[in-house]
Amino acid sequence: MERESITPRPDWQQQCDNVGFIYHSMDGVYWDERWCYRFTAAQIDELEAATADLHRLCLEAVEHIVAERRFGELKIPAAYHEYVARSWQAREPSVFGRFDLAYDGKGPPKMLEYNADTPTALLEGSVAQWNWLEQAILPRQPDADQFNSLHEKLIERWRMLRDGAFKDRFLYFTCVKDNDEDFGNIEYLRDTAQQAGFATGFIHVEDIGWAGDARRFADQAGQSMEALAKLYPWEWMVREEFGLHLMEADIRLVEPPWKMLLSNKGLLPILWELNPGHPNLLPAAFDRWRLAGQGAADYVQKPLYSREGANVTIFRGGEVIREEGSYGEEGFIYQAYTPIPRYGDSYTTIGSWVIGEEPAGIGIREDESPITKNTSRFIPHYFV
Repeated sequence: MERESITPRPDWQQQCDNVGFIYHSMDGVYWDERWCYRFTAAQIDELEAATADLHRLCLEAVEHIVAERRFGELKIPAAYHEYVARSWQAREPSVFGRFDLAYDGKGPPKMLEYNADTPTALLEGSVAQWNWLEQAILPRQPDADQFNSLHEKLIERWRMLRDGAFKDRFLYFTCVKDNDEDFGNIEYLRDTAQQAGFATGFIHVEDIGWAGDARRFADQAGQSMEALAKLYPWEWMVREEFGLHLMEADIRLVEPPWKMLLSNKGLLPILWELNPGHPNLLPAAFDRWRLAGQGAADYVQKPLYSREGANVTIFRGGEVIREEGSYGEEGFIYQAYTPIPRYGDSYTTIGSWVIGEEPAGIGIREDESPITKNTSRFIPHYFV
């Protein structure tokens, strides 16, 4: 695994715009093709195998949480316990998720967390990154490839939903207003669903209505909403006034309710409890002193709910690295610290995607801090 300096395409901004990647320059520099990462095929195989194994362990953890009724440890509101359990028992289908991994190409990949409900960096990891490979790498290295089957697997997964649990349902897509990144990601998801044969529409979260007399959600025109793909976190939904109506409406959701259990950092201690010593997991606990008892001198404090590194604190030797934010009210978990690979002045985290039940590719984020934040840069990759 090597970080290479490379000359950006002269029209890279236009190329990004052409595939709908309109937020490529948010916060100054987001998409950064001055650099790229080169992997060997064996390293890609290792990442793919680790992703598949971690996803399997996560599904086993969901089964355990539901069977043992451990919802309270994850601060799932009591009113939703049965709702989540029924969703899992019915095996309501999931579309996607993204593991964040620490990996330097030498030791085994280590799971930092699972973005299993509203993962972003999808559009740039899919068509934007593949477009870069074709234009910037293949002309000079025709034997190069990229760990990236996101686009094809998304269409395949939507097709499965269209022919199964979502059959004959009009599929709405939603995100909050005034967020270019969320809108770009949800519109890309919508495009892949259309290619799979879905009839679709878009509505902002703020514009979704509730028709109480008919016990249904509705769009601005009063049309019933029978299926919804959301880029809006479950932990926000269940704490809002309309949230309880989800349990009485006839609506299919992507991601399904049981994904609350995987998008919660409380998953990490449970994973370690069920699989102690697993090479792709880090020791984790709900209690700081229990983690210390496992020999973890350096550790990371993470809120049960958090986004883009907010309120994450690293305790490393005598150093404390803290990212401010508005999370932490529900509590924290504690995870053993593992070094984030550093190349020059940049710390590197790998996002490894799962589409349906299969690994589907990676995207790489760089930051000047070992805490990956919303302002981190996206760096493309290839392998030989």
